[in-house]
Amino acid sequence: MKPSASSEPTQFALDFGAQDAPPPKTADGQRDPNARLITFGGNVVEYTLKRGKRRTIGFTIDDRGLSVSAPRWVLLRDIEQALHERQRWILDKLAEWQARRARMVVHTTKWEHGTTLPYLGRTITVALGSGTPVTRLQLGMFGQETLLLALPEDASEQRIKDTVQGWLQTEALRIYAERIPVFEQQLGVKISQLKLSSASTRWGSATSDGKIRLHWRLVHFGPDVIDYVIAHELAHLREMNHSPRFWQVVESVLPGFEQARRALRDAAQQPLPQF
Repeated sequence: MKPSASSEPTQFALDFGAQDAPPPKTADGQRDPNARLITFGGNVVEYTLKRGKRRTIGFTIDDRGLSVSAPRWVLLRDIEQALHERQRWILDKLAEWQARRARMVVHTTKWEHGTTLPYLGRTITVALGSGTPVTRLQLGMFGQETLLLALPEDASEQRIKDTVQGWLQTEALRIYAERIPVFEQQLGVKISQLKLSSASTRWGSATSDGKIRLHWRLVHFGPDVIDYVIAHELAHLREMNHSPRFWQVVESVLPGFEQARRALRDAAQQPLPQF
């Protein structure tokens, strides 16, 4: 999809703990009848609607997202009108929760020989003083993986941290460059640019002129999660929205993507190494 000469490219992003998901499915695979979507400008927000014995419409925003409580007799259009009237407050509160999740994903790491960190869903151990000329991953006994750093035993914490981050970013770019063509072929699209991101609240973004940004920290997660984010962003080159048609595009190349999406949301709330 190409923008007109007079317009700016449209951008869609996949935020930490993203609120742009399709209505969730119940245990029998059907869509949850209480889950709905509403659009505020370019933002698609998922919310859960509960009706009961109350006299007014109420809004609650927490780590599960937006919940709306309404009297049984209130029409859906009136509920949506109330949502639109409070959209600025809703978007601000959702952004606050996303920022809170972003702060939750880091913790203090002691950068030294023997430090462990997640890589492609596995745990690897950092080792110094191996004499290796280049930083590389080595498979040892019993499947243990060690990241041999091209650093002396007395390297400072800052040098260790910088070396590890540099290696992870190089790996991220390599892995993304390998997986993107797979989904380009399946979707019949072509990206114009790939860049690594270190954004504080989003895993990836796509613009209508084909520019893709993927967070380098995705390399901490398993291949299924990485594939989900890539498929999500490339699907935007077919559908620059979060409509049901968009999610059908994602599902066409990644059946059962909801599991990877849930894994990403859950993992995003666990501590990752601080860089």
